[in-house]
Order: sequence, then C-alpha cells, then structure tokens
Amino acid sequence: MRRPSLLALPLIVAATFAVAQTPTPQPVPQPAAAPVPQPSAPVPAAVPVAIPPAPASQGAAWILMDATSGQVLAGQNIDTPRAPASMTKVMTAYVVAAELAAGRIKKDDQVLISERAWREGGAGTAGSYSGFDVNTRAPLDAVLTGMVVQSGNDASIAMAEHVAGTQEAFADLMNSYAAKIGMTNSRFVNAHGLDAEGQVVSARDMALLARAMIRDFPEAYALHSLKEFTWNGITQHNRNGLLWKDPSVDGIKTGHTNSAGYNLAASAKRGDMRLISVVMGIETDSRADAFRIREGDNLALLNWGFRFYETHALFGGSAALATQPLFKGETETVELGVTTPVLVTLPRGRYGDLKPQIDVPKQIVAPITQGQAIGTVRVMLDGKEVASAPLVALKPVAEAGFFGRMYDEFLMWWNAE
Repeated sequence: MRRPSLLALPLIVAATFAVAQTPTPQPVPQPAAAPVPQPSAPVPAAVPVAIPPAPASQGAAWILMDATSGQVLAGQNIDTPRAPASMTKVMTAYVVAAELAAGRIKKDDQVLISERAWREGGAGTAGSYSGFDVNTRAPLDAVLTGMVVQSGNDASIAMAEHVAGTQEAFADLMNSYAAKIGMTNSRFVNAHGLDAEGQVVSARDMALLARAMIRDFPEAYALHSLKEFTWNGITQHNRNGLLWKDPSVDGIKTGHTNSAGYNLAASAKRGDMRLISVVMGIETDSRADAFRIREGDNLALLNWGFRFYETHALFGGSAALATQPLFKGETETVELGVTTPVLVTLPRGRYGDLKPQIDVPKQIVAPITQGQAIGTVRVMLDGKEVASAPLVALKPVAEAGFFGRMYDEFLMWWNAE
C-alpha cells in the first residue's frame, strides 16, 4: 500500500464526499491476513510415542508439573489440603527472598536467635535445628542458609521474628504471598511446619510455590541445592537425598511430622526442560523405608516426565514473526516479534503438530514505541493453547505528516465495520 503524492489529495477529498452518492463504490483493498509465524528452529520429525501412565506414588497425594508452563503432567489428589511439615519452609524462604528484593531487610542484618526460637526450634526439641545459640545474633544470610539446608526450626522462627516482629505476623505475610502465587488450597500458621491446627498445603500449591521460587528468586532457590551447612563447628547435611542420586536435581525440600507423613518436593532441570514433583503423605513404620520411597517415587516421576515429554524454544532471536499494515505512520508496516523465546512442553513426537497463530488488532495506528505490546502469538496443540507470548514492536515508528495521516484516516474510515 503506497500513499499518493500531494497532487492527488484533491481527488482523495473529492472521493470522500462522493461516497454517499455512489451506489456501489469500489472498496479499497483489505490488508493481507496476518501471516502465521513458524518455529524458528525446525526439529526433525519424530514418531509420536504412546505415553504410558505415570508411575503412581505411594503417597496420599502427588503431582508432576512442568515448571515452564505450570502444566500438570500427572497427579493424584493434587488439590487435597494436607499437613506440609517442613515443606512449609519453602514459603518462609520465599517471603524472606521477597522482602530482601524489596529492600526491607538485608543479607548482613544481624538476626537475633530469641529464647522462643531456641526453645521451640532449637537443639532441645525433637525437630531439626541449625545449631544457633540462644540470645545470640547471626548474619541473616547464615540463618536463611541454615533454615533451607538443615531445615532448622530455630532459624525459621528467628527469620520470622526478624522480618515481621512475631511468627504470627509473619504467617500473615506467608498467606498474603501465597495468594499472589495462586495457592488456593493452602493456609499457613507458622514458619517452620511443625503440626498446627489449620496449617495445610495441597500438592498443586506446593508445586506452584516451587515454580514461583525458581522463577522469581533464583539466587534464593540455589540454596536448596547445597548439600551441607556448618555452624558452630557442626556440619549438618541436607535431607533431600536426591541431591546425591541425580545431578539434575537441584532442590527442593523434605518434610515429616506424625500427622503429615513423609513429604518431598523435588525439581530437576535437563536441557531446556525443568520439572517439579511433589509427593506427600507417605506412611511407613521405618524411617529408612520412608526416605527410600519418597526419593524413589519423586525420581520415578521426574524420569517419566523427561522420557515422555520435551521442551522446545520457539521463535528465538530478534527476527520478525509478522509484518503488519500500519496506519498514520512514517512507514506503512510495523514488524512484530517476541522479546524472549517461547518455551513449550509437549509429548515427544508432537512438535510437528503445533499450530502457531497470531492475534493482532484489525487496525494498528502510529506512533509505535519499541517493545510496545500489540498482539499475542499463541501455540496450539489439538485445538488447545499450550503456550503464548506478547507480540511487541521490534522498532519504533513515528507518526506520518499531516497529509499522510489524512489519507490513512480516510482508509480507516472506509474499512471500518
């Protein structure tokens, strides 16, 4: 579509007034339909694999989730609220990481190990502890590490009191952040996870929390991959045995109380693909058997997911996915693309069945700023959306001059429904 010269403007104006008197006007050609982008890196066709059922866990509730999309690949009783035990500390760590990011606390803050923290969560209790002495102070970074790696109840209470003044006020923060994450079947009463009336988390919510921690605060999440923590000359080890069994596993948290049973949330990354598994409520008289079962069940779910699903990065680079007509601009088109590759997880062998499509407004009007969101690219599989991303302008486009805008105003009016 080329704009006319200035000499043609009288004809345009005359045409505008003549439209009402002309029974069958000749329509201005419509813009071409939006082109459908194709994945930037074609993958050789593969024979689709028939996916067998996921290996069922012995836990009362379990789930396998794709970390990229939040898609549930398999699960049982995934929305049933259950006692989370020390998996609660993932929520505590998330709140601390969020408060650090907001600048309301600092890593070098000196955290008081109060008498309450020591009495309710210290060495004299039946639960796990990090070895901090009563009425002493330690750097926040060390207290947080002790809480994550050794699952210290003393560290959890001390962190809660440092952030919010009391553990009860901290629980309100936990519930507020949980709501933002979308944890609809969870409620927190304390920061450590020891049994408390009303404290529950579902398997889906735990996976969503792990996903949020990995996405929002990768530095804080990295603490969950540490195998040991030393304080006061005492070295204690991470209780997530999968850290030693599979190098792709880098988190996330164990838990056990009498009412909760044995729990484990795990995450692993292989290539571009990350999965999250959660197993809750394993019951057995043998602690060794419980450790073996919860680790084995999580690893079986992760291996099944990596075997039968795959993640692809689509539309990488800065190339335009679509070139759309533009009204009232210095140029007559605008190039649209995505800012980062779109990751999609799907059953192996189904890459060739993906159907990309774009949704853009019928009329795009200048001025356009670089990075301005203008539409959406969607990736469909069997009629269902499996991934999407905003389409943004790759370059800025300024407004055209007066006569160019007048001409395009006429075209927009003519094409209006």
